[in-house]
Amino acid sequence: MLRTLLTALFLCSLPANSQVAVPLIPAAKLGLVVSSENGATIFRNSEIQIVYVLGLGWAAPLEATLPAPVGDKLPLPVVRAAGLIQVPEAELRLRAGQGKLRLVLDLPADWPGPKIDEAYPGKLQLEVPYFVPGLEYAEFPAGVGLEASYQKDGTRISFTAPAGRIYKYRTYSLTEPSRYVIDLYYLMPETTEPLAEGVRYRELWVWTPEPVRLFVLEAEAGKWKMEPVGRPGQGALLSEMAPQAVALLNGGYFDNKTFAPIGLWIKNGVALSFPYGRSALLWQENQIFAGFPKFSAYVTGTDGKRYPVGINSYRARLTAHTITGLAGRPGENLLVVDSERVVGSYPAPYELSAGKWGLSYPAGSEPPSRVGETLKLYGNLDPPFPYALEAGPLLIQSGVYAFDPKQELFNDQRPLHAVAQQSVVAWTQEGKLWLLVSEPTTPDVLARALEGFGLWGAIRMDGGGSAQLWVKGALRSPLTEARPRRVVSGLALYLSNSK
Repeated sequence: MLRTLLTALFLCSLPANSQVAVPLIPAAKLGLVVSSENGATIFRNSEIQIVYVLGLGWAAPLEATLPAPVGDKLPLPVVRAAGLIQVPEAELRLRAGQGKLRLVLDLPADWPGPKIDEAYPGKLQLEVPYFVPGLEYAEFPAGVGLEASYQKDGTRISFTAPAGRIYKYRTYSLTEPSRYVIDLYYLMPETTEPLAEGVRYRELWVWTPEPVRLFVLEAEAGKWKMEPVGRPGQGALLSEMAPQAVALLNGGYFDNKTFAPIGLWIKNGVALSFPYGRSALLWQENQIFAGFPKFSAYVTGTDGKRYPVGINSYRARLTAHTITGLAGRPGENLLVVDSERVVGSYPAPYELSAGKWGLSYPAGSEPPSRVGETLKLYGNLDPPFPYALEAGPLLIQSGVYAFDPKQELFNDQRPLHAVAQQSVVAWTQEGKLWLLVSEPTTPDVLARALEGFGLWGAIRMDGGGSAQLWVKGALRSPLTEARPRRVVSGLALYLSNSK
């Protein structure tokens, strides 16, 4: 508790045989002027004068045996006895962080809050009808000032922040135990860096209500071209996937062990990976959309006949499984296919390894191919966008908040509620594109914050260490691990007149 810390930090002046430490209050904080006359130390203001005589103690009306002053500091019992403070004491906890100062006061639940001088930005003054000692001893970051002055009826706290920052404060009450919290923010300014006509890099703040910094590549409609980059089954540094790109954002999900992509991946109209069951980003030139794609699939055997199939979580009598791990259900068999040739038939569920896919079908029925024969998988996207990457969940759709991970296939939803960096693709109705990475927050909180920018759509691509934004070969988003994480796919942004 602060009181314990103050006891250790404050100077004290007691007889040599005393074991009790007494907090000391600077006279100037009480509005007193100190002077010395004929061996006496006098503390006075326009209303009061108290005198301490060395060897005799305090002069009346104070009790002579009250603790002695130390220089220009008065012991708290003297301050109380002289009536300089006539309000209850409130304990304070104070925490200073990067761009933030938090004051927590232990106060009654029915306290209506402090009187606040709205002289902001950069300076804030609070009046609290309690005695809040110790602020003058606290240490703060460079350029930050916090001072207190004490009156009979309370404490006046003044906060001064460094110049050239973004300023904001908020206050709120907590219960059980009753506390009042004051958060003071002094943030680095927002920045804008032009890269080309209609294309710029920005660093912005959103309030959630905690401030969260966004690292954004913004491209106006008609000024950008975007392609998925990377190779299924191969992890690589995002910055190496398309060195000529103006910007690169990480793509969709993948298996950490095998680097196999998880979900739809279409490049130039060719499916490199098939749907898993989550929302996807789909685009053609400056037309961009996110939602659950309509995807039909079929297989052909050695007889050339087409057999309609389900795909991954979109199950049917025949279901193609393209994700590593357990495939199929009890009561089914699974054909395992490698390079368009059936290499095995097993009772389901069966563990698919990287580079192979499987076709489940009811046990006892005739499969479209047998071991050693060919089996090919095809898919069609409706409408036929030339580019797509599955990710999810949706954050904004048709201009409104749309975060609902229960509508998407996430077997483990804990990462969607964890505080982590988030990577997002967002856009306006007019076709302006945002590739962004946020400071640590949750997708839900970020979705609500992005509503305020007038975006028409937004989809989460990934989070944590995979969330990366590279601009002109430099990583602009914070690095959360020892080195940039290897990923399987990325979104490469080019100027519309180049590639």
